[in-house]
Amino acid sequence: MRDYGVRDIKRRKSSISSTQQITKAMKLVSTVKLQKAKGHAEQANPYFNYMYQTVTSMLAKSGSINHPYLTGKDSGQKAVIVITSNRGLAGGYNANVVKLITESDLPKDRLSIYAVGNKGRESLEHKGYSIVKELPELIETPAYDEASTLAREVLAAYEKGEVGEIYLAYTHFKNTVVHEPKLIKLLPVDIEDMPKQEEDNVLMNYEPNQEEALNLIIPKYVTSLLYGALVEAVASENGARMQAMDSATSNAEDMISDLSLKYNRARQGSITQELTEIIAGASAIS
Repeated sequence: MRDYGVRDIKRRKSSISSTQQITKAMKLVSTVKLQKAKGHAEQANPYFNYMYQTVTSMLAKSGSINHPYLTGKDSGQKAVIVITSNRGLAGGYNANVVKLITESDLPKDRLSIYAVGNKGRESLEHKGYSIVKELPELIETPAYDEASTLAREVLAAYEKGEVGEIYLAYTHFKNTVVHEPKLIKLLPVDIEDMPKQEEDNVLMNYEPNQEEALNLIIPKYVTSLLYGALVEAVASENGARMQAMDSATSNAEDMISDLSLKYNRARQGSITQELTEIIAGASAIS
């Protein structure tokens, strides 16, 4: 019985060691991908930040404008673009984005989900949410043109009155270890919620007119925020996976150390038992 315990411990230790090799490899892969994704995010952020500031400043100086992109639609249906990953083993990365939806005040029966990434789609579908579009390939290699295509599709639904509001759920990349899930409203643009501008109060003049200018600028604004969110989500995913694999590798090391101690104790006990039996047998013969 004691020998079986030793063999069992040895098998468990070997199994955990094999798993540790996998988690180490995944950590290294995630680290390389993170550096690449982080570089893309850092290169792209200045443009998206400037776009946001420009639109904010423009709308703040525009006075009272009656435009669908600013006033909204009558439809009670809401569109939510949910950005998660296609793969797991990233800690709470995907679950935290899903919680933004399930724990929000947005009514489940009035939501149209545009799912970028399989993990979010699977989870929300399981919870009974309506998935109107699946885009697993978009998160693999985010491209501005593909983000623009999705933005145009959602904007078309908005302009037709099929949805009255558009939201975006994603993970904001702060740094390698800090990633913040966010749920933001894309349309209608709420001027009151935008940061106050510390500039003069001169009203913005549009050429040729307000409607044409906003029809051109707001879609680019939405596309820019969407593409920026995709880039940040990729960096956040790899950062989360790197941390998860690092934690798993450390836990495996602790388990291996504990099993090594148990193995040595079991082995010593087995040797002691064998010696005891030999001595007892020798004493009986003599």
